Amino acid sequence: MKTRITELFGIQYPIIQAGMIWVSGYKLAAAAANAGILGLIGAGSMKPELLREHIHKARAITSQPFGVNVPLLRKDASEIIQVCLDEGVTIVFTSAGHPGKFIDQLKSSGCIVAHVVSSVKQAEKVEAIGCDAVVVEGFEAGGHNGSEETTTFCLIPTVSDSVSIPVIAAGGIADGRGMLAAMALGAEGVQIGTRFAASVESSAHDVFKTKILEAREGDTILTFKKIAPVRLIKTPFALRAVEAEQLGATKEEQLELMATKREKIGMFEGNVEEGQFEAGQCASLVKDVFPVQEIVDDIIKGFEETLQRLFRDST
Repeated sequence: MKTRITELFGIQYPIIQAGMIWVSGYKLAAAAANAGILGLIGAGSMKPELLREHIHKARAITSQPFGVNVPLLRKDASEIIQVCLDEGVTIVFTSAGHPGKFIDQLKSSGCIVAHVVSSVKQAEKVEAIGCDAVVVEGFEAGGHNGSEETTTFCLIPTVSDSVSIPVIAAGGIADGRGMLAAMALGAEGVQIGTRFAASVESSAHDVFKTKILEAREGDTILTFKKIAPVRLIKTPFALRAVEAEQLGATKEEQLELMATKREKIGMFEGNVEEGQFEAGQCASLVKDVFPVQEIVDDIIKGFEETLQRLFRDST
């Protein structure tokens, strides 16, 4: 399966395993790479030296390409970037900020750079500064979202019509049907998070994986809209956050509520009462915890079967 995304990253299938905080360590990224897709180490929950360790461990178990996702809102983002360069990482995905500050440094070191956006305007800026690809993420996605609340399947065609660099679709995609639909709208690859969070190799706590499996339609909610919209599985903490928002909590009060390592407490430690469980609306499509290889095989099988059915039904 060839697209500009497979050629850009040197992978077999145009699928990116999202670099999720507390979930995407070296085991997940390497397993994704070995399955023929692009694995990403999620640096958002790592100190620079821990990231270095994960890069080394990933290289010990895969010879295939993998990259690092760097949330630029981190105060130590420049140190994280430097670790990537020191360790010869050649694929960097950036998010939650503007990559302009680092693009020259990354490109001069030979890095392929993709950035996550939530609007056409942002995508055009990403292309203008020299990024090699753009990830368009709709508000169906788990974790932090754009304030525009535009859905993925509205973003894909509008961004595809507005930029010439390859578009990677993210948000609400968990199987081959979603992948085919995204590519029909103009994407040349997809980035998948929630489905891989519920994999054997994910470093997510078993409680988090179970919460994903139990999720049904409507079991995620977008909250913290005054500071940084984030989609969470409905847990006691998430519902408290929603209630605070509805009661008119100030930006400062919401920051205080969020800024107590809620993501680690939830996704990594499994605390349902006090932690955040970031997952997309597609969680309702996830029924089992499988090894990454089986997940990728299933996505590709679903893609091909759906494509065959469409051609069969059209004749």
